[in-house]
Amino acid sequence: MSNPAARPGPSLKARALRYLAAREHSRAELAAKLARFVTEQDAPDAVERVLDDLSAKGFINEARVAESLLHRRAGGLGNARVLHELRAKGVPPEVIEASAEQLRGTELARAQAVWRKKFGQLPQGAAERARQMRFLAARGFSGEVVRRVLNSPSHGDASS
Repeated sequence: MSNPAARPGPSLKARALRYLAAREHSRAELAAKLARFVTEQDAPDAVERVLDDLSAKGFINEARVAESLLHRRAGGLGNARVLHELRAKGVPPEVIEASAEQLRGTELARAQAVWRKKFGQLPQGAAERARQMRFLAARGFSGEVVRRVLNSPSHGDASS
């Protein structure tokens, strides 16, 4: 009877596929997660070979990572915050730039929607105005967009 504790865990490829089944991961994210499981028996470039194989088969796709993050997070966050999260995931600069282009035209409308959901009425005084501005800025909306949201006479109009 063998010792269950001595049984090896899943292979690096199996672990990577399990991570990818849960959500899209960038190559850099997977490399960091898999690095913890490299053993002495693995070749020094084992993680890179697994990642190369998965990339060649289309399992790792940086554009899909960006698209997934934009879909999940952009509705409640400003451009700066979303782009920061993409950089933190190790998404390549050209994919980040394409994502920035996609986000540029909608930041004011997204900020207004977030503001409306949280506050719904214009601030009554300097302290409340500062609180609302901090709230929007902390979510990554630009200063110009924050000012436009709080100075807009009509919060239902995204083109103001």
